[in-house]
Amino acid sequence: MSNNIEHNHCNGFPLTRPMTIQSLDRALNILSLFSTARPWLGVTEIGKALRLSKTTVHNLAKTLKKHGYLEQDPATRKYGLGLRLHELGSTLAGSLPINRFGISPARTLARKTGLTARLALWDRGSALVTLNIFPGSNAPFMPQLGPRVPAYCSSLGKAILAFLSEDDLDRYLKETQMRAYTPNTITDRENLLSDLRICRERGWAMDREEYLQGMVCAGAPVLGTEGEPLGAVSMSGGPEKMKTSLKRGAAQELAACALEISLQLGYEPGCREMNAAATGSAGL
Repeated sequence: MSNNIEHNHCNGFPLTRPMTIQSLDRALNILSLFSTARPWLGVTEIGKALRLSKTTVHNLAKTLKKHGYLEQDPATRKYGLGLRLHELGSTLAGSLPINRFGISPARTLARKTGLTARLALWDRGSALVTLNIFPGSNAPFMPQLGPRVPAYCSSLGKAILAFLSEDDLDRYLKETQMRAYTPNTITDRENLLSDLRICRERGWAMDREEYLQGMVCAGAPVLGTEGEPLGAVSMSGGPEKMKTSLKRGAAQELAACALEISLQLGYEPGCREMNAAATGSAGL
C-alpha cells in the first residue's frame, strides 16, 4: 500500500502534506465518465477510457454500487449512476444560495411574464440549471440539479460569458469547441464576441433557437460581491410568445429579477449594464 502522506522538512521540523488517494481518484473518475449521451457503461468501456484493468474497474464499480453511487443493469451487466447521487444532488440544490434567494424573484418573473423561469450556476465552463419555475405553477420547490447547457448557445450561458473578465472569456473560448445544435447556433468566435458585446451593453442575452429549435430564451447575469457572474436567470417560451413578452417589457422584469437576486448574494450596485437594464433604459 502506498503511503498517502508525503514527509518534508523545514528548519529541522517535519511537515506532512496529504496526498491524493489513488483508489478514490479512480472511483471519482469512473463517475465522471457517465453523461446523458453515455448513461450506461460496461467494465471494458470504463477500463479503456481510464486505462485501468478489468479487475480494478470491477472492484471499484462493485464498491460504488454497494454504496448506491452506481447501479447495474441485470440484463446487460452495464453500470449506470445510482440514486444516491440524485439524493445528494437534491440536497445540494436545496441548499444553494442562488436557489434560496432566487426562488421568490423567479416565481414573480414567471407569473408576470407567463414564461418559464430558470436559474443556473456557472460551473466548469457551462451553465448548470438549478431551478425551473413554470408559469402558473404553485408547486412546492423541488430542488434538482441539471440539465447542464452549453454557454455559447444558451441565454443563461451567454449572460454569464458577457460579464466574465477578458482573461476568463479568452480561456473559455480557447477550450470550447462550438458545435452547432441548430441551424441558428453561433459557431464563429467573432460573431459570438459581437453578440456578447451587445449583451453586456444592454444587460441581458438572447438565445434565438440556438440551442433548441422552437425555444427562444432571454437571460441576465446573477452577480457576486465583486461584480463577477455567479450564474444567471432566464425566461423562455415559443418564438411568438417571447416576441410579445419582450414588447410588453419582459426584459426589464428579467433584469430586475437578476438584480434582486444579485443584491441578496452581496452584489454592490455599480454595474452600469445591469442597473440600466433594470430601470428600463437598456435597448431591446
